[in-house]
Amino acid sequence: MFLKKLCEFDCVSGNEKAVRDYIRNEIYQYADEIVIDSIGNLIVKRTGVSSKKTVMLDAHTDEVGFIISGITDKGFLEFKTVGGIDTRVIISKRVRVGKNKIPGVIGIKAIHLLEKSERNEVPKIKSLYIDIGASSKEEAEKYVELGDYAAFDTEYEDLTDDLIKAKAIDDRAGCAILMELIKEKPKYDTYFCFSAQEEVGLRGAKIAVNRIKPDIALAIEATTSSDVAPSEEKDYVIRLGNGAAVSFADGATIASEEFYKKLLSVAEEEGIKAQTKAAITGGNDAGAIHLAQGGIKCATISVPCRYIHSPAGIASKADIDSVKQLAGAFLRRIDEFY
Repeated sequence: MFLKKLCEFDCVSGNEKAVRDYIRNEIYQYADEIVIDSIGNLIVKRTGVSSKKTVMLDAHTDEVGFIISGITDKGFLEFKTVGGIDTRVIISKRVRVGKNKIPGVIGIKAIHLLEKSERNEVPKIKSLYIDIGASSKEEAEKYVELGDYAAFDTEYEDLTDDLIKAKAIDDRAGCAILMELIKEKPKYDTYFCFSAQEEVGLRGAKIAVNRIKPDIALAIEATTSSDVAPSEEKDYVIRLGNGAAVSFADGATIASEEFYKKLLSVAEEEGIKAQTKAAITGGNDAGAIHLAQGGIKCATISVPCRYIHSPAGIASKADIDSVKQLAGAFLRRIDEFY
């Protein structure tokens, strides 16, 4: 019920306040303690039946986007990317700039004016700009300041009964799942961490984990589903509609083999649709969590998402539900994971 609203917020890394405030207002009644720390993490404690163990569930609130770094004499906005974005997918896309959500379009020199050599090159960020319709620097400065953020202007839509299209599925889907899971009283003290600045180096999680000091942790994330043409099946990594994706390793973490296999066996025992993420790429907050406090047992369950880190991703409601079910089973059967 929360995902549509969560995806509508423009909260690029470092600018997570709006989505953080929304989450806090929706779940405060379940909290025994709420902390918003200096970097912008929202850490919500749910006291368990027992305090013998401490559990951490993590999902990040930020999204990839842009930050305004300059304004030209003709009123065009220069920008830098925030997080990993492929420049090929952003040309001519609509964005919203700043607190007032000024509409703009990411522009580039027309194809008719390109040299032949340029046509085969991936455009560099310095060759792109945001056009808000201003005719001068002075006019643009009435609406935009240096340091303002820009986010993709994408409407959340139901494509089918199961598939949705939206921006920021990574990781608002994880936030929505945590918001549902917090409603059930856990066995042990459990911290629901809605972390900041994941897309720029797992920064929020690095701080949060040292505050929480968990015995065990689970990161809830979105990850690449490449089951599209012209990819060959061997390169699909994971498939939309095949359930929760469980990682044995990625670019930042090698999961505990015991933990990873236990998640898959629990999924099988409970009839939860799950799949193995078959590529060792990318990374998420588990990369920071598992290295803290002398080492913390940690694993990742992900929502498959096509076209991740782009203006519009596509995900399956059934997959999101599978991730929620598996994370819920982890909390109910927590003693089996130690």
